[in-house]
Amino acid sequence: MRPERKQPSHCDACHLSRFDIYRKVPKDLTQPTYTGAIISVCCCLFILFLFLSELTGFITTEVVNELYVDDPDKDSGGKIDVSLNISLPNLHCELVGLDIQDEMGRHEVGHIDNSMKVPLNNGAGCRFEGQFSINKVPGNFHVSTHSATAQPQNPDMTHVIHKLSFGDTLQVQNVHGAFNALGGADRLTSNPLASHDYILKIVPTVYEDKSGKQRYSYQYTVANKEYVAYSHTGRIIPAIWFRYDLSPITVKYTERRQPLYRFITTICAIIGGTFTVAGILDSCIFTASEAWKKIQLGKMH
Repeated sequence: MRPERKQPSHCDACHLSRFDIYRKVPKDLTQPTYTGAIISVCCCLFILFLFLSELTGFITTEVVNELYVDDPDKDSGGKIDVSLNISLPNLHCELVGLDIQDEMGRHEVGHIDNSMKVPLNNGAGCRFEGQFSINKVPGNFHVSTHSATAQPQNPDMTHVIHKLSFGDTLQVQNVHGAFNALGGADRLTSNPLASHDYILKIVPTVYEDKSGKQRYSYQYTVANKEYVAYSHTGRIIPAIWFRYDLSPITVKYTERRQPLYRFITTICAIIGGTFTVAGILDSCIFTASEAWKKIQLGKMH
């Protein structure tokens, strides 16, 4: 004979049912009402609005910036790439030259590597475009007639700066910085014999995208002055000076995206919190309505 299976006793089932966290809602709390329907529709619209807002924030890339003291581009060999584009509409190209000096002893007159001169105004003017590097020490580079074989009598240094930038070009929508602070500077109405001093404070800048790739650029602030300079022989020899110094502070921009787990947690909190508050509100309205009905019935009797 097979042994009879022992059926769980009624007491054992009672103990087990205590662990049921999904207990049934009393029937009196499931009574449908117009107020409950309105609150439910409002809750769904509110949840949809918050969900779309959080989804937009999750998809959008956030750019976080921080400051620290360091030389970010240690592989550059202590050099900074410079890009200069400047027009001198009243100075012949054979007179225009670029000179570079710094505190490490560099003194280069008439730099010509990676540079180009484009005649303007039927040869009466010149646009100078150059790509060169400078050392990471205080110094200057200047556009002048110093490298010309014969100095002109009245050199006209009125100019327009189209571009002056350092390092890699950053074209990022969420980063607004002074990477080309002198771009568009117009000195065409200045004294033709005046020298121009642009004093630059260069700030190293790092941009790191979501993949971890870093690009190194430099922002800069600028102050300028205009004056007439005389040589030791009494002649006026104007120039366009760019005197620079480096800031020890580095600005770093980092692309970040909200983690998936945080997005899911926020959505769960929105749904649960909205329905909880809505349930409390509906319960209060329902209780108040029932109490008012009882008061009205009491008055009728």
